[in-house]
Order: sequence, then structure tokens, then C-alpha cells
Amino acid sequence: MLLRIPHVELTGPLQTGRLVGRYDRFIAEVALDDGPRVRAHCVNPGRMEGLVRPGAKVWLSAVPPESPRKLRYTWELMEDGGRVVGTNTVVPNAIVGRLLAARVLPGLKRFAALRSEVRYGERSRADFLLEGKTPHFVEVKNCHLVYPDGRGYFPDSVSERAAHHLEALSAEVRAGAKATVLFTVQRDDVVAVRPSELHDPRFAEAARAAKAAGVRFRAVRIRVTPEAYEVLDAIPVELRRVDVARLRPWREERLRWSGWVRDPAKRAADAAKRAGKAGAKRAAAKKKAAAKKRAATKRAAAKKE
Repeated sequence: MLLRIPHVELTGPLQTGRLVGRYDRFIAEVALDDGPRVRAHCVNPGRMEGLVRPGAKVWLSAVPPESPRKLRYTWELMEDGGRVVGTNTVVPNAIVGRLLAARVLPGLKRFAALRSEVRYGERSRADFLLEGKTPHFVEVKNCHLVYPDGRGYFPDSVSERAAHHLEALSAEVRAGAKATVLFTVQRDDVVAVRPSELHDPRFAEAARAAKAAGVRFRAVRIRVTPEAYEVLDAIPVELRRVDVARLRPWREERLRWSGWVRDPAKRAADAAKRAGKAGAKRAAAKKKAAAKKRAATKRAAAKKE
């Protein structure tokens, strides 16, 4: 094991509940085991293919009392087929920061200083920069989609931002720097990571181009438990093309449990707003018709005089 980080050190104590639904991308509604229904921040911009199952067991962390944040909980973990999976896409950066500081990752041990969130290029920001004789940019990518072939696939939906990161890193390498893309898989049932030709062909192509330019690709496997994140080992990243036809049946099966729906409360409010606008429009038309009728009556009366 490369590193073990208790949850309380990154997210605080966890509470359990059952997932009711995922709304408007960043909101999860959860029925707490020992309390009411609450709304939690879903820190995951992707589709979360196969994971959004109403009734699934989930773990939430509570925000500090002094925080002004409206949503008082964060969705951290969930159970998938008896296995605990990490759902918070901010956590991988914290884990990688500790791995780099501990100097336990092959190929990422030698540096004079470690910095995070470093701007470079025209509009890019590196998750980490290893400073030394040659600057080494490290980009962290979270992966949680694992298919029955044992491979983790990233991304699970189109990500123009991720493809841009690869192109920006390639430019830095061509200019003389080093760069590594590090996939963190927040589940332990994986043997390798692949860029997903099925979900985002542009990203897969950009990954192969980045590899040709000199960008390195690495991945780590993480066992997630309600107690800790256990970084087990490094696993391969496979960049060769794959037969997407073989992947489609797996995706179709999981698409029944994915994405998000409109918030029912917002949907009702929007419907009421639309109904209100329609009613106001009808009232205005009725008023206009009445005014037109009165004007016509006046003109007719004037002619008689």
C-alpha cells in the first residue's frame, strides 16, 4: 500500500443514507438513516454512469457550521455492487498532493519544491508543478467507471476541458518541460485505465497525441472504505485503440442508472411561472380586445350623431 488517509482528515465524519435522486447535475437528495431528507452537493460534473441508483447506500460529510454554503452536506461515497466507490472529484487532488509530498509515486519522486494550482500557457492551470531543473506538470483525472473487462474508462461523458488539458500539456513538453497525467481510480476492481473511445473520441485521440509528444500517463488504484482512502498501487494506462462495439452493451446497461433529472421543486416552480406568464398574456390580450371593442362602440356612436 502506498498511502492510507482516514476520511476524517479530508472530509470529516461521515453520515449514511439512501440516495433519492440527483438533480440539476450538482444536487443529490438523500434520506439520512438517522434523520430527514437532505440535499447534498454532488462534487462530480460527469454523468456518473451506472452510479446514480435511487435507493443506493451513500455517505455524506457535513460542512462546518461557520460555512456560508447553502447545501450543508457533500456526497462523498456510495455503494456499488457491494463495493464502496468515491464520488467526490475534489478528493483525488488532495490524495495526489499527499502522494507527491511523500515521494512514493514512481517517476514523480525527484523535485525541489511542490506547488499546486499553477497557471501556465494561455488559459491553463496545472493541478501540481514539481519544480526543479526541469519543470514537471502533473494533471490529475478522476476515474470511477469500470466495465466488466476490469478496465477503468475516462471520461464517462464528453469532456472538452479534459482534451484541452492534454493539448496544453503537449505544448509544454514540446517547449522543454515534463508532464504527467495521473488517473486516480476511486475503486479497487480495476486492472488498468483507458481513455474512452466510446464516450469521448476526441479525448482518446488527444491522449495518444500527447503520448507521442512525450506526456506520460500513470494511474493509481484506490480502495475506498467508510474509514479511509487506501492507495494500493500503480496500474497501467492503455492508450491503444479499442473496439467500441464491444463496450456499447455495457454502456447501454448502465445508462439506465446515470445522469440527472430536473429538480422537481424547480420544475414545479418553472411550470407555475410559465402558467403565470401565460395567464398574464391572456389577460393582456383580453384587456386589449375589450379596449378595441369600446373604441369601436364609441366610433359607431359618433357616426350616429
